[in-house]
Amino acid sequence: MEKQNTGFGAGAPEIRRVRHELRQRCLKVVSAIRLTPHMIRVTLTGPELEGFVSASPDDHIKIFIPGLDGALVRRDYTPRRYDPVARTLVLDFVNHDGGPGAGWARAALPGDTLDIGGPKGSQVIAGPVDHWLLIGDETALPAIGRRVEELPGQAHVTTVVTVPGAEDEQAFVTAARHQAHWMHRPLEQADDATGVLAILEKLSIPEGCFVWIGAEAHVARAVRQYLVRQRGVPVQWIKASGYWVKGRADASVKNMTGEDWLDTACAPQAGVPAWPAGGKA
Repeated sequence: MEKQNTGFGAGAPEIRRVRHELRQRCLKVVSAIRLTPHMIRVTLTGPELEGFVSASPDDHIKIFIPGLDGALVRRDYTPRRYDPVARTLVLDFVNHDGGPGAGWARAALPGDTLDIGGPKGSQVIAGPVDHWLLIGDETALPAIGRRVEELPGQAHVTTVVTVPGAEDEQAFVTAARHQAHWMHRPLEQADDATGVLAILEKLSIPEGCFVWIGAEAHVARAVRQYLVRQRGVPVQWIKASGYWVKGRADASVKNMTGEDWLDTACAPQAGVPAWPAGGKA
């Protein structure tokens, strides 16, 4: 693939940081369903949702749940959908072994309670975006799905998502013009960017395309480097995050820029499962 024309123009989108009132809320479970074999969808409700604000599809809240040793732990999750009229909040949990969030979601029953906090802020992408390219794995599916569904009819959006199998693919209802690319790989290979890069090599990336990346940290870095170095996408048109780090519990790399994150931060921890114990899911 030859290097992409870099004529994206001077008017790059702006990422605006919006602060919200930080509140802790106690909510009740309405339902918990297996959306796919590796995704559990939990719908929550309660009067304390009054005033809840989530301004960006990749926001995250804290949930407070018992850890594997019984002690209270905090994990980040994306508000998949919020309905202020029905006063319901939807969270999607990646269903995997070893994580307290997934364990809580598997056991959740209507009437159970969940304490949440936030979001304390949003990063809103504002500006002249003609096309969106959203790249991620199952942990980023809630943010990707929400972005696709919230885009207006004139928007163009391409998604490249890795999941374990065809049964883990999701359908998004959207007014936007959406083209979906799915890649299947075992969970054990979630830190391998080879398949994602192979798909990207076949895709055109037009001018005015904003690229959003959310995946395992090594994959996110590899994809970002490829887009900048091989495809010539300006860094101002990319937002990349390592949603989780293989071999490290409750670790992430937010807002990757250049090589500003330390490899030591991504070194595996002894006795920690390869799959994330939490993560933004």
